[in-house]
Amino acid sequence: MIPIKTNEEIKIMREGGLILAKIIDQLIEEVVSGISTFDLEILARQLIKEYKVESAFFGYLPDTSSGSNQIGYPAVLCASVNNEVVHAIPSKTKILRPGDIVGLDCGIKYKGFYSDMSKTVGVGKIFPEAKKLIKITEEALMRGIKKIKDGIHLGDISEEIQNYAEQNGFSVVRDLTGHGVGRKLHEPPVVFNYGVKDTGPILESGMILAIEPMVNAGGSDVKELANRWTIVTADGSLSAHFEHTVLVTKRGSEILTQK
Repeated sequence: MIPIKTNEEIKIMREGGLILAKIIDQLIEEVVSGISTFDLEILARQLIKEYKVESAFFGYLPDTSSGSNQIGYPAVLCASVNNEVVHAIPSKTKILRPGDIVGLDCGIKYKGFYSDMSKTVGVGKIFPEAKKLIKITEEALMRGIKKIKDGIHLGDISEEIQNYAEQNGFSVVRDLTGHGVGRKLHEPPVVFNYGVKDTGPILESGMILAIEPMVNAGGSDVKELANRWTIVTADGSLSAHFEHTVLVTKRGSEILTQK
């Protein structure tokens, strides 16, 4: 069952989404050559404290984890650089350099409800391919969001994201997905970034989804590093990631994670 939020719950998630959008934008302002991804982690911790919200990521353990074989996520921010797709743990030794691209993914809990958001940005002047990858990934997200409204199939969104990325010479990651979001960070449904129109669950007003295309410059295959968190492209190509928390409405959608 896909949860339907009440008007009061939507109000809370709208407030939380706005806070998260402010946090992400403040983090992006600090993305410059010479800083480490751990510097961004420290700032994210400070902002979460200042806004009086909780981290959605720190200590997070997937439902599929096998108990003691994996520890909870050790940071409040995912900072994925170049060929890192998602879930890269901030590090003091990961120094940003001109030409890098970095995906900043953060989630918060506010009054019992979660919000999730990601943006990818360049460090200084970046190569044309990287610039195009970032642009197309964000546009794929927005085109998917524009499809959203009460009564459509979830596959309509997935197909739009896939087609747009592939038409522009890129590939969507198939092993990772978007998701519902609300009282839990990950709720039904699973939101694939590939699919077929008129398939999948039918959306209803009051559903809230985290739509998050992950798009690679090369092939779609990914692999997990030894730390059991960081996901990278299998072929070493660049990857970009954008995400918004979005409300389904009768006539369309409302992006909750934007100012």
